[in-house]
Amino acid sequence: MSIRHFLTLMDLEREELDVLVSRAIELKAENKQGLLYEPLRNKSLAMIFDKSSTRTRISFEVAMTQFGGNALFLSPGSTQLGRGEPIEDTARVMSRMVDAVVIRTSSHQMVEKFAEHAGISVINGLTDSFHPCQLLADIQTYRELRGDIRDRRAAWVGDGNNMCHSWMNAAHQFGFHLSVATPAGYGPNPALLREREGVVDAGSDAAAAVEGADIVVTDTWASMGQEDEEKERQRAFAGFRVDSSLMALANRDAVFMHCLPAYRGREVTAEVLEGPQSVVWEQAENRLHAQKALLEFLLR
Repeated sequence: MSIRHFLTLMDLEREELDVLVSRAIELKAENKQGLLYEPLRNKSLAMIFDKSSTRTRISFEVAMTQFGGNALFLSPGSTQLGRGEPIEDTARVMSRMVDAVVIRTSSHQMVEKFAEHAGISVINGLTDSFHPCQLLADIQTYRELRGDIRDRRAAWVGDGNNMCHSWMNAAHQFGFHLSVATPAGYGPNPALLREREGVVDAGSDAAAAVEGADIVVTDTWASMGQEDEEKERQRAFAGFRVDSSLMALANRDAVFMHCLPAYRGREVTAEVLEGPQSVVWEQAENRLHAQKALLEFLLR
């Protein structure tokens, strides 16, 4: 059987993604019941992270532990990658020692190159272009709380970043509509937007995007590596804060999502983040169960 990678949501078929989300819900229920399930005993997952992480690192490490396997955390500075070893050489060597690799880095091209030369499954733990693992948890969260996301409406408010791109792919794969609202000059990748024509629309009116939405999503205005742009971005994004008045335009049972970390008073008010429509803590918890479903799918 050919090696499967998970670099974007497009690497899996729609039916596979649906099954994977359902499996994550099953694994969560079994975990809550205290059932022992160790399908990855004696399997090892290497984790190459050159970006800081809380949820991605913890969820993958705990997932492997609960599955009876082992996770190895590696920073580029502690490997030969940090001394200039070619990516393809590292990929070939690691493929002979571990069973899968998670990479969290800036360049999506680096992850693609690693996967091209790897003999094992490669998982995108976040790049500047996409963050597909987060979307598995997000879709799981919505399905648990509100049912099938198909034919629903989601609104993205804020930066047209890697999370926005992944929500755009999710709209295509899971069959819902996404309205994107960003300040001028901060929109999503134009080529991807053209590919998602019909399921995604984009503009600069946050109120119009949120009106009638079933899900309202935002993210930090300055992602990792953009700290020097923070003041400029705060000025540009001032009209794109998710507050109670904006949430009031969404459907009554709409949920608020944020992948975290969240900065209260910037992209979202504390009232919304801590309010009854917020499901951010469920999203965070579901990273563990979605990751477990993904690892089971790729390694078994």
